[in-house]
Amino acid sequence: MRNFVFCMALLVFGVQQAASAEVFERTLANGLKVVVKEDHRAPVVVQQIWYKAGSMDERTGKTGVAHVLEHMMFKGTKSVPAGEFSRLIAAAGGRENAFTSNDYTAYFQQLHASKLGLAMQLESDRMHNLNLSETEFSKEIKVVMEERRMRTDDDAHALLQEKMNAVVYEEHPYRHPVIGWMSDLEQLTVNDARAWYKKWYAPNNATLVIAGDVKAADVFALAQRYYGGIPKHVEPARRHYTEPAQSGIKRMVVKAPAELPLLVMSYHAPNLVDPLRDWQPYALEMLAGVLSGNDSARLNKHLVREQQIASDVGAGYDSASRGPALFTLEATPSEGKTVSDTEAALREEIALIVKNGVSEQELTRVKAQVMAGEVYKLDSVFYQAMQIGQMESIGLGQKAIPLMLDKLQAVTAAQVQEVAQMLLQDDNLTVAVLDPQPLSGKPRHQSGDSTHVR
Repeated sequence: MRNFVFCMALLVFGVQQAASAEVFERTLANGLKVVVKEDHRAPVVVQQIWYKAGSMDERTGKTGVAHVLEHMMFKGTKSVPAGEFSRLIAAAGGRENAFTSNDYTAYFQQLHASKLGLAMQLESDRMHNLNLSETEFSKEIKVVMEERRMRTDDDAHALLQEKMNAVVYEEHPYRHPVIGWMSDLEQLTVNDARAWYKKWYAPNNATLVIAGDVKAADVFALAQRYYGGIPKHVEPARRHYTEPAQSGIKRMVVKAPAELPLLVMSYHAPNLVDPLRDWQPYALEMLAGVLSGNDSARLNKHLVREQQIASDVGAGYDSASRGPALFTLEATPSEGKTVSDTEAALREEIALIVKNGVSEQELTRVKAQVMAGEVYKLDSVFYQAMQIGQMESIGLGQKAIPLMLDKLQAVTAAQVQEVAQMLLQDDNLTVAVLDPQPLSGKPRHQSGDSTHVR
């Protein structure tokens, strides 16, 4: 155990050094924040532009517009015809794409470091010169509708999650799907996309993240050259949403074509707001690891291998968001077992932690896994930029990253038990069940994320 703890201490130190080293930031006069992470291991650079505008900023009746505009951003500007952006990046040996979430929308390119100027020229151009035509919009909205059919309507697990979110959240806009409700997509117009673009796509509502084989001074000069002349906008007022406390357990059943049933149990949980003073989010991260960190974690060990109640089981929690979070348990019953059997078993695991807590040995193992995961992630220049962009876009800032790692390592077994006692209660719980219906025989589409598909 001594050697294990010593190795973990070295691992923590290494991750902290990697997470905090060679990061530079500057804000241009027009409000664009530029963050540079130098990594000289390979002649590669990643450019990401993050707009703090996601589906949670949409109005009821206009859901999906953030994602639709993400598609439209590839349809050309006044000087770059439709398709030319992607062709130029590909010709430079790079790759590019985009994604929309509840909290933000981001666009990225990864290519040889010598081509960063090209990527900046193209990306800055579409920040303020986008050509939003009726013709292109009418074609692209059909693409988005088909994407929704493939990724949600024809995917039982995605459909369950969408319908569950609409029940979990009563008031917060997280209840709406990122891709939008089909009835809203059918009514969206090019003017809706124009209004969204005009409202949110401005340098003072964006963060530019550059990671890779670059020098910060050179990046800042390029950023000033290509982005510095774009005028800032008057920042629109944002509505601050709150979610009322739940007053009793919620239950729902979704019938959809599928091979197996699925049980999902989600508890309302806090997101990370103050990285220095908050403690519950860090304790919930450790609790998720204790339950579902690897094959030897509690849920897999007890429910899958020993009791054979579930064929697949897991726990998840993500504190990095602009809005409220969820602590979620999922399980697929084993053959011959029911959803009720599986729920009872999950409840027993929670009850054991509430009553007896977790051991120091379990907690030490999970902390080591967390830090090892960070080490592996730092091998990727793209992930380093992603981590920075996400932290900046949700309002915590990239400087909080090493602090958060420190706080995770400081979580105690008593805190894990306390957070389970406080939050994993029925009044805070929504239970959703997928009731599998006969498959039609048609090929089943694989579920995907919100990354732009062209």
